[in-house]
Amino acid sequence: MATPGKSARNAASAPSAASGVLTSRDNRWLKGFRMALRGGLPTESGAVGVEGVRLVEEALRSGSSVEAVLFSESGERHQDRLAPLISRPEVAFPTLHTTDRLFEGLADTEHPQGVAALVQPRSATLDELLRSSASACSPLLVVLAGVQDPGNVGTILRTAAAFGATGAVTAASGQSGTASPFSPKALRASAGAAFHLPILPGMSLAILLTQLKIANVRTLASSVREPHEGEPRVLSPWEVDWCEPVALLVGNEGAGLPEEVEQSADARIRIPMASGIESLNAAAAAAVLFYEAARQRNSLLGKNGAKT
Repeated sequence: MATPGKSARNAASAPSAASGVLTSRDNRWLKGFRMALRGGLPTESGAVGVEGVRLVEEALRSGSSVEAVLFSESGERHQDRLAPLISRPEVAFPTLHTTDRLFEGLADTEHPQGVAALVQPRSATLDELLRSSASACSPLLVVLAGVQDPGNVGTILRTAAAFGATGAVTAASGQSGTASPFSPKALRASAGAAFHLPILPGMSLAILLTQLKIANVRTLASSVREPHEGEPRVLSPWEVDWCEPVALLVGNEGAGLPEEVEQSADARIRIPMASGIESLNAAAAAAVLFYEAARQRNSLLGKNGAKT
């Protein structure tokens, strides 16, 4: 589905204005929403599907390019809430309407709220990720390498954003790809954080590690294995200086990071746990590590603020 131009958008919204509702499942807009939501795939123009009033609201607030917003008959009760964001003069996209039955046929959730949008997610560059914002002491990145569960991907991004990460990269690792951060399930798990946290998707892990080394960003490989003889010891979270530029590598839910990736990282990090517990869920482990990062970074910012 090509991104419609201004005239195409006006034409697309005209049938809705005339008939009040889109009633054919073969309508090109409804096909696009079905592909993006139920199919979980980007449209031909690269738009992703966003479903639910809260997620649509976050997408509209994020400044991402919106192609269309769709309401079902029952979903129109949410139109007043979204109206200030939809009617802004600086944005222009059609507001479409369809029946509850057709909306249920394209929705990804079991009990849809009747609100959805097609959104072009913003893709950051590595240079943008490596720039520190005024509110951060240094870049803090999360690199997802082979995290295959979209729910884990979204939860890790939400956690990273909540604890002050400045960006994220999704990369393949060996035979394992990382689930798209913009799939419907990942977006729901991220609670919209994926629209606000700068994300670089689909980068080669080998190239990324090389570029991070050139940029003097310390790479930390989250690990569950014991070090081999002669290898450096594994660090605990509080032994890391999280106020320097850091990229945390999170691997596959079952296999973790490939051994060669762990060895190529600047250090390995592991959360000490009670005996008998082998490892944490990838998202839970990321939450523990980013909490320690936030504790250190907020403490430094507090000290610097007290001095000024």
